Amino acid sequence: MATDGTSATTELDPVFSQLAEPFAPCEIKWRVTHTNKDGSRGAVIAFADPRAYTDRLNQLFTPTGWTRTYEISTVSSVTRIKKDKLIQTGKVLVTCMLTITGLGCHSGSGEEWADEENAMTSAEAQAFKRAASCFGLGRYLYNFTEMWVPLNEHRQPTQFPTLPQWALPKAQRNGKAHPASGPRPSAIQRGPIDQKTTARIEGFRRILGDAIYGEILWRAGHASRANDIPKAQFQANVAEAMERAARGIHKAKSLAEQIGEASFIAVMDKLQIESMTTIPRLESLKTLVIELEEEAARSVA
Repeated sequence: MATDGTSATTELDPVFSQLAEPFAPCEIKWRVTHTNKDGSRGAVIAFADPRAYTDRLNQLFTPTGWTRTYEISTVSSVTRIKKDKLIQTGKVLVTCMLTITGLGCHSGSGEEWADEENAMTSAEAQAFKRAASCFGLGRYLYNFTEMWVPLNEHRQPTQFPTLPQWALPKAQRNGKAHPASGPRPSAIQRGPIDQKTTARIEGFRRILGDAIYGEILWRAGHASRANDIPKAQFQANVAEAMERAARGIHKAKSLAEQIGEASFIAVMDKLQIESMTTIPRLESLKTLVIELEEEAARSVA
């Protein structure tokens, strides 16, 4: 005769099966972890955004059926090598306790170097996803082996791995190949483009620098060159995004004049940005503007 505990476990089996169900292919993203010597190929790992985890929990248990809490601590005076330089930094350590009504609770830990952008957000996401994997949610992502893909000149993938059958939701296991999410220029239907807009887009390279220019081209235009943007709508998206980024650059320069050269250089050194034309990505530009605004506010006070 089955015990109460065995009966309860059997009743919960369907719930755990739904938790362990792989995410939809569109939720899967790929991060380049390292490259070969010439940067033409990179090793990628699969991951899902924390929103995919919260969506699944909300779907199965409703927003009131689960909770998460965080404990945060820091470690200071840690030395690391970054960009071939020895720097003094620290670490952000986060523990997430995930509780699901009727299933119990599990914890997970995450960490990030304190000098990295969005260190707290990254550590919290890592801790949350590790706690969720204890319930089976997203656990299958740890089963992927290292995969190599070709990279463009901005060291971003030009194509993405095809998900194996075991990494697909049951409803999509039909024997057909399912590419993971990510821009694939060759798969996009091409349409008429405006040469004036192309020239306008190319003009932003001098203002934004190669890194941000390339990031916007790839994200919004699904291309590595302005001439290769396949559709007029993508052109418009790229131009709009570059306009916003250019306004950010202009604002940063105005704030730099306001706070003075010494304070500006101090902020740039803190963020490890060499110049306004070598800002590594859009997120770095956003952080720079915030830091300069805070410095300007302090100088006025």
